[in-house]
Formats: sequence, structure tokens, C-alpha cells
Amino acid sequence: MADICAVVFDMYDTLVPNPKEAWIATFKRICDEQSLDVTPTKLYDEWKALELEFRSYRLNMDDPYKSPPFKSYEQAWGECFAQVYLALGISGDPASASKAAVVAMTQYDPFDEVPRTLQIIQSRWQTGILSNADDDYLFPLLDRLGLKFPVVHSSEMAQAYKPHPLPFHRVISELGIKPEESVYVGDNPFDDVLGAKSVGMGTVWINRNGRTRPEDLPEPDYEITGLDYLPGILERWNDGVETR
Repeated sequence: MADICAVVFDMYDTLVPNPKEAWIATFKRICDEQSLDVTPTKLYDEWKALELEFRSYRLNMDDPYKSPPFKSYEQAWGECFAQVYLALGISGDPASASKAAVVAMTQYDPFDEVPRTLQIIQSRWQTGILSNADDDYLFPLLDRLGLKFPVVHSSEMAQAYKPHPLPFHRVISELGIKPEESVYVGDNPFDDVLGAKSVGMGTVWINRNGRTRPEDLPEPDYEITGLDYLPGILERWNDGVETR
């Protein structure tokens, strides 16, 4: 392994949680504000099924560069709301609901160990953010939390979602390093591990909840249960010590 010069992080469920409970709370606000005759959980479940469909077809895995035209999350979420409202026979404002979901994504707080761990890592390595996210919530969230990264890229900036190689190539280029001199840290074996490995980056899978890695996806270089393990892994990585 080459010496690591830079560490690139995913954002949601890596540095900040993105739990279902928070989504249900957002959907309750949407139901209340729009006087919708449906429970928040029912609305969320129906909406989430459509949102997962969007995720499944937004990338052509056989040829990522022939993927469908890019849609931001706000656009896709609005379309999902419109379909759900129609299917449930309720009257509401899909665009407003989508905007409420975007705003909610700016309100999360980091996992407990993130501030102290980032301070350690940023004192020794270059850092960056690469997130499947809209600019309208990723950048306000970073600003609200006071998190500073020299390089920040979103799926919206690249007009492509991870694991498409384009976003990874762009962040590597802006960091001015070779792929093998960087490590990508993320929670998603498909978006993060597969995407980073496809361009030659090192990978650290942060698996906070003891999930089983899908056998059809690449094995990460390292697996951790919290970000506070990362500095030690990076040090041993550069020392050539196997820690898996």
C-alpha cells in the first residue's frame, strides 16, 4: 500500500446520523403543515419505496457514463411525493414537501467522536468530503456544524451519484494526489466501498451497527465501528502494518 496523504469522508451516516426516526419526524411536520389525511409513517413508507426505486435506476452499473440524466434529490423527492399523493388520493404540495426534507437534512449533529477525531486527522492528513447530496443541504450543514474541509464535492456538483467513478475522480484531482494515496471512509458498501475501490482508492467501511457486508461487493481494506479508530488505522497503514 502507498502512504496515505489524504482522507475523504462520506457525510451522512458517516459523520452525521441520518436515522429513520428523523425522517418520520420530518414527515410529521409535512403532514401537519399540509393537513394531510395520512399518518407520517404511512406517508414515509410509501414515499421511501419510490425513493428506493429512484436510487436503483439512477446509475447504469454496466456503463456508468451512460446513466440516465442526473436528478437532484430535491427533484427526485418531489416526484416521489407527487406519486404518493396521487396514489393515496390526498391533496398536498409535493414541491414544498421535498423542500422540507431538504431543510431537515441541514439539521443533524455529528456522531460524538467526530469533532475530536477530525481534529486529529486534519492535523496530519489532507481531508475532503464526497457525499451523495444536494448542495442546498450539504453546504449549509457543514457551515452550521463549523466543519471545514479544503475539498468538498457533492453528487450535484458532479452530476453523478456514487458509486459512479466520476465524483471520486474529481475529488482526487482537486486534492492533487494519486488514488492510491487516498482513503475513502464511508458507511455504504455499495456507494462508498465499491465506488472508491473502482478508482483505486483505499477504503475504510464504518459499520456502526454490525451489518453483514454483501458478498457480491468488494471487501473494504479496513472495517471500523466508529470514527475514533481511524487515526490509529491510518498510522499503521502508513507504517505498513496489517490491522484487519
